[in-house]
Amino acid sequence: MARTVPASVLAVVAGIVLSLAAPSAAAAAESGVTVQPLWFDTTVGPDGSQHCTVEGDLYVPAGVSADHPAPAVLTTHGFGQDKNARRPAAEFLAARGYVVLAYSGLGFGGSGCKVTLDSPDADGRAASDLVGYLGGTDGVAYLDAARTRPAPVLDLVVRDAVAHDGQAHADDPRVGMVGGSYGGAVQFAAAAVDPRIDAIVPMITWNDLSYSLAPNSTGAITGVSSTVPGATKASWTTVFTSAGLIAPGQAGYRGDPTKLLGCPNFDDRTCGALVTSLTQGFPDPLAVQFLRSVSVASYVDRVRIPVLLIQGEEDTLFNLNEARATFDALQAQGTEVAMIWQKNGHSTGAAGPGLRAISNPDPASQYTTARYLDWFDHHLKGAPVGTGPTFAYFRDWTAAPADDASGYVAAPSPDVGEPRSLYLSADGRLVAAPGAIGPGTQTFSTPAAGVAAGSTPSNVRVDPGPRPENQPPGAAVGWTSEAVDAPTDVVGAPTLTVRVATPTPVTGDLDAVVVFAKLYDVAPDGTATLINGQVAPVRIVDPGALTEVTLPVIVHRFDTGHSVRVVLAGSDSNFRGGLVPREVSIVTGDPVQRLVLPIVGG
Repeated sequence: MARTVPASVLAVVAGIVLSLAAPSAAAAAESGVTVQPLWFDTTVGPDGSQHCTVEGDLYVPAGVSADHPAPAVLTTHGFGQDKNARRPAAEFLAARGYVVLAYSGLGFGGSGCKVTLDSPDADGRAASDLVGYLGGTDGVAYLDAARTRPAPVLDLVVRDAVAHDGQAHADDPRVGMVGGSYGGAVQFAAAAVDPRIDAIVPMITWNDLSYSLAPNSTGAITGVSSTVPGATKASWTTVFTSAGLIAPGQAGYRGDPTKLLGCPNFDDRTCGALVTSLTQGFPDPLAVQFLRSVSVASYVDRVRIPVLLIQGEEDTLFNLNEARATFDALQAQGTEVAMIWQKNGHSTGAAGPGLRAISNPDPASQYTTARYLDWFDHHLKGAPVGTGPTFAYFRDWTAAPADDASGYVAAPSPDVGEPRSLYLSADGRLVAAPGAIGPGTQTFSTPAAGVAAGSTPSNVRVDPGPRPENQPPGAAVGWTSEAVDAPTDVVGAPTLTVRVATPTPVTGDLDAVVVFAKLYDVAPDGTATLINGQVAPVRIVDPGALTEVTLPVIVHRFDTGHSVRVVLAGSDSNFRGGLVPREVSIVTGDPVQRLVLPIVGG
């Protein structure tokens, strides 16, 4: 059945691929920074046999020379963007004494080759060639797009005698990387293949792309990765695919006609994974294998440099669970890592205040900007500055502007909440004591062919406050608590343990029970707000057994007089649901079935 792409989704696609202004010579001149456009001949692939042209802009601060070298930073951009999207960050860092190379990733802007979703073998190796240029490698940079005029060897960057693997490497610069989303994942890919990189700051990015695009919120084997595929985020996958297809524009396709061969602008594995996920409703094993291979979840043991993770609380594409999974894996292997949960992410848009750390950086008013500047000053310049707490999160219920330091709370660990249980009971009640549980049965239906029954608002962009849902009777069940008698703060991942029953047997992934768990804040007037637009799809292949659902991490205050509501729905307009229609029942009456909230200070 054909799906109509919502206008809000199309608007997001247009916003993602919006071409930003080119570097301003006047702005650079004001700070004494010179900007030199460059083109690079990079070699990528498992055997390094494929040549890809990469475009970039080199920002050199006044006073930096071979006699007075400076550390360097590579800036990386989001999906569908190009080098110009990071001009503000490049100018900001150059004005503070860093040599900066802003570049367009493979398949975007004026860079050649196709999109490979930040594969270490492709995007990681391309970034490694740029690292080599910053360290003095000859023959990789050119002054023209046709690559007929070689650029001089760069001798402006501080060089290291020993890299992070304890070995001496040729052309080893002191260099960091910063950027968000797609530009966050490429930092992991580059660090995994090049030990010369010294520190990275990946923002609002993924841990496991198979989870990002088709999450299963139960049965995780490690981090967010599960053996059973979830349910495809139809809206976000459509945005992702559309942005990649149109990113080169006519000029890009004319300049590199090979981008039109096969799947336009995507390599075949990428295209196959996206198409399979959209048409089938979940990725098949080959798609999962590929999506996981381009994710730090599969190669985190090769990332051994200091990492500052910054993730958005309002993000339905790459949620906080993904940052937590990466943080835990890095910390477990002894890699230096810190993590910040800022307010804004993909769901509030690039213009949101919490993303100005890369779009309009100002360390005086932005906590995240001050933190990543200290991170670089400490690790790249050796400056006597601290790198900040191991963990910090923003509380959006305070009066502080987004990303203002006063809105953050620091902690030595993300495990700041104490578990509090609410039990599923009869008549749709969540009760606080096991003795108050009443037996009862609630039943709902899942529609056929993965198509939503009724409609739910798009969660690609999430506006604050309640948003109307159009769900037919029998499409969902829910349980609601008593009103809280004091402000109740939840910081972490709620979990829901539930047992579902269906009258017909399940034989595997194709005919599994697929439901969607959601957590709402219910105001005294009865209006319900889906917290941050977050939804937890669950593909259940063993109904009858207890299923533990890990919901998206939230940082949320339930104000006095508000109630907690947890819902299980048979479909959601933002996802492909189960292919086989089913009647699903929940029988309550035992204390095992419960919602657990991580409560801070309550």
